[in-house]
Amino acid sequence: MHRLYHPDRVPANSRARKKAPKTDSNGAQVMAKDSSAGQGIHSVVYGDGARRALALHCSLAHGGAWKAMAAALTEPLALAAFDLPGHGKSADWGGQGDYTNLCARIGAGMISAGPVDLIGHSGGAVAALQIAMSMPEQVRTLTLIEPVLFAAAEGSAESEAFNEAMAPYKVALDAGDRMRAAAVFTGLWGTGTPWEALEDKSRAYMAERIHLIEAGMPALAKDNFGILDEGQLEGLAMPVMIIIGAKSPPVIRVIAEALAARLPDVGLAEVPGAGHMLPLTHAVQVAGLVDLNLTRD
Repeated sequence: MHRLYHPDRVPANSRARKKAPKTDSNGAQVMAKDSSAGQGIHSVVYGDGARRALALHCSLAHGGAWKAMAAALTEPLALAAFDLPGHGKSADWGGQGDYTNLCARIGAGMISAGPVDLIGHSGGAVAALQIAMSMPEQVRTLTLIEPVLFAAAEGSAESEAFNEAMAPYKVALDAGDRMRAAAVFTGLWGTGTPWEALEDKSRAYMAERIHLIEAGMPALAKDNFGILDEGQLEGLAMPVMIIIGAKSPPVIRVIAEALAARLPDVGLAEVPGAGHMLPLTHAVQVAGLVDLNLTRD
């Protein structure tokens, strides 16, 4: 049976706490370092700890989405965060092949020496699961935030309700109305900020990339990588933490519980008041739970 964690009851020595910004010899704040992971991929590294981590963001975001969470971590990490293809400063996706597995392969290529703490959000969490299954000896701990492996909830009432809620998005996308599609999608999966209240550049950024949602669906809805195949989840021996938001679409809890039921060393935490974008909206609470998982290796 999986262990249940509450972000307000994390042990004191594992709680995230605010740290003073690191400075150089001249007193200037040390910022994230830019680097290239190849294949036109842009990445940054938050922190300079000896312990290495890799984070994969959700669709329509970019690697900078991890900045607040990284700053709130107690455990000193060097956390690499790359922009998924077609996001941020990375090159566009060419439209060929399996998008989610491409993200996983890029992430795996960034794990060069020694095990890492692997963190993924939403579709990035599904890609992180693919990495963990492909190279488990290189993953020290695995944190899955709102994993959207919809295939794990197939046949449930929550899955049916999710499909109904997504129908207007698909209608708009099929009609070529990218702005409307993005508005509907973020109404379900965004930060809670009304679409009309977002800046023009933010709305444009998401509308320009809305096709990447469908690009990931073969892995998310059909599980074309075989994550749910017999024995696959059961074979992941590393400590896993699954984090969900209390206000997320109900299908997320169904997915999380289905995964947790099959993982051998897993904790499941729900963040009160949080929706799907909790790495942005509840960064400190998420950091506290990531810290807790880091102590379980």
